Amino acid sequence: MENYRINVNYAKALFLLATDTNEVEKTCEDMKFVHKVCEENHVLNVLFSNPVIKESKKLAIMHDLFESNVSKMTMMFLDFVVRKRRAVSLRGISGAFIDLYRENKGIVRAELRTAVDIDEEGKATIEKLIGDHTGKKVEMNAVTDESMLGGFSVTFDNCMYDARIRTQISKLLKEFSKNTYEKAI
Repeated sequence: MENYRINVNYAKALFLLATDTNEVEKTCEDMKFVHKVCEENHVLNVLFSNPVIKESKKLAIMHDLFESNVSKMTMMFLDFVVRKRRAVSLRGISGAFIDLYRENKGIVRAELRTAVDIDEEGKATIEKLIGDHTGKKVEMNAVTDESMLGGFSVTFDNCMYDARIRTQISKLLKEFSKNTYEKAI
């Protein structure tokens, strides 16, 4: 079960530790790796959430998975998380850390959805527009959604710009259904 407050508190603690030791960049890369592993491996999440499995087994699995791929400080933090019985929150903690890192570095995540693949020039133009609007560096994720009729949509900072053809057609249908030119008798 995900608990937002726990995730953020542990992530803040790790971020402060990484800041004090000047390892913020390395720790962020480690947390991205941990997040990716936890996101892609459903069996690992089930294992971490199982209270019957002993801490020693969870620690051994954690060391096998991460020890050769993350820094010593990150591994010590992961050990701490498991010992505090928060291994089930590892995905949320790593995600919260990545969000803190982006916020601290002035990075905004954006998702661009298009009906067809967009060229690099188009991506760069949209990135620049978002960067100018937010005043932050943009981390763009481009997704091709074949279910779209055409156009695009961009989501960033809880905002959405919707330029999909389906949306434009539905706006036109609403406008035509009003029939503003007919006078009431």
